[in-house]
Amino acid sequence: MVRKTDFSGASCPIARSLGEIGDWWSLLIVRDALSGMTRFSEFQRSLGCARNILSARLAKLVEHGVLTTAPASDGSAYTEYRLTQKGKALRVALVALRQWGEDNLFDPEEERLGLVDRRDGLPVAHLDMRAHDGRILAPDDVEVRSISPWSPPADSDRSGKRL
Repeated sequence: MVRKTDFSGASCPIARSLGEIGDWWSLLIVRDALSGMTRFSEFQRSLGCARNILSARLAKLVEHGVLTTAPASDGSAYTEYRLTQKGKALRVALVALRQWGEDNLFDPEEERLGLVDRRDGLPVAHLDMRAHDGRILAPDDVEVRSISPWSPPADSDRSGKRL
């Protein structure tokens, strides 16, 4: 078995994130869990991957606190996999990946699965990268720098905006 690099101590948040959930099976499991799937058989039917691969990815997601296990809600002997808050927080990252794929990997006339607002059935707006003051930022408007842990001033909200 090939040993993977451990990114748990990396200073790059992308490397750390990929160290926990970075293979495609894990992201697809989270996608399916966000759609309401909870059982091993549901994930396997959706993904079509080998049982050993699915079992290993589910175990890793549980180990890292993305999923938790619980007895089946119908009282059967099965186990259900449920998203934790940490797992649910991946929705925004998956929406960004979905929107990138829609924009770059499909022909305009090609049919695809789309993300719509449950209330009105209209497509979800594209995510934007925003500055602390709400300005929309283009990719060239940002850079990566080493930063110290930051906490907002006492008279501001979590985003840093003054109250």
